[in-house]
Amino acid sequence: MAKVTRDDVARLAGTSTAVVSYVINNGPRPVAPATRERVLAAIKELGYRPDRVAQAMASRRTDLVGLIVPDARQPFFGEMAHAVEQAASERGKMVLVGNSDYVAEREVHYLRAFLGMRVSGLILVSHALNDLAAAEIDAWDARIVLLHERPEAIDDVAVVTDDLGGAQLAVRHLLEHGNAYVACVGGTAETPSVGDPVSDHVEGWRRAMEDAGIPTEGRLFEAPYNRYDAYRVGLDILSGPHRPPAIFCSTDDQAVGVLRAARELRIDVPGELAVIGFDDIKEAALTDPPMTTVASDRSAMARAAVDLVLDDGLRVAGSQRERLKIFPSELVIRRSCGCG
Repeated sequence: MAKVTRDDVARLAGTSTAVVSYVINNGPRPVAPATRERVLAAIKELGYRPDRVAQAMASRRTDLVGLIVPDARQPFFGEMAHAVEQAASERGKMVLVGNSDYVAEREVHYLRAFLGMRVSGLILVSHALNDLAAAEIDAWDARIVLLHERPEAIDDVAVVTDDLGGAQLAVRHLLEHGNAYVACVGGTAETPSVGDPVSDHVEGWRRAMEDAGIPTEGRLFEAPYNRYDAYRVGLDILSGPHRPPAIFCSTDDQAVGVLRAARELRIDVPGELAVIGFDDIKEAALTDPPMTTVASDRSAMARAAVDLVLDDGLRVAGSQRERLKIFPSELVIRRSCGCG
């Protein structure tokens, strides 16, 4: 049986092949509703299936958007990836996801793989993008949008949260509850000092403490971003001789670990210990007690990143457009801080 072509669809629908293309690709030109219905009916009757490989070879672009995240197993990145996928689907694109596992070489691996597949654009949630990865991006002259983090090594368009301001909101709130001071669970020694959200969270904590005239020395604790390692750090902090009255965690996943440590040590939260996280993962509302945290509009951020990366003029008009889009942070009040 002969393969059905776009010409066959056009003949049956009584249109040009260009109109068939506009219907299949949702653009770039509008199609009258009645004509669109005729084309869709012809596609269904003939059983036509577009040859995506041929289209990609002709246009040198695919219907794919690449997304690289540090670790999709972590709830924040999993929720962010889902939001990007939804936003891309609304634009008729599919998303390829790669996990860098916080390893620079894996990040470069996925950069080369996705760019070599001629993705329509690449959204990068990078943990300290290194010079090698930045050179790889420049070599491909790719359309890149940075999401959540803005590494120092690259100056591409970025969509981020007001991490500094959000952290200050959280720490001020804990101090307003009458806590003598607030300890901070930050990142690790490998956490970049520039362009990394956790670094901004720590800096926001430090500024809020200093504004209140409270020293920070000895009150910052290192922890990996996952709840399991943060749980062990939490045990050390809370079983020590100088247990803090309040803790601000740089991520919700860390805060989940600290809450688990407090429960194991029979420390009442928020009666004996107040805790605030950052990110507002869905699980934050289900912890015991429900976690106060800092949120931003992840869906709107994902949509902004997708819209930017699919904009054909992104690279050309980059110098004229806003290169850094900052979404505001909001304190989501639950019971772990002492409210309610």
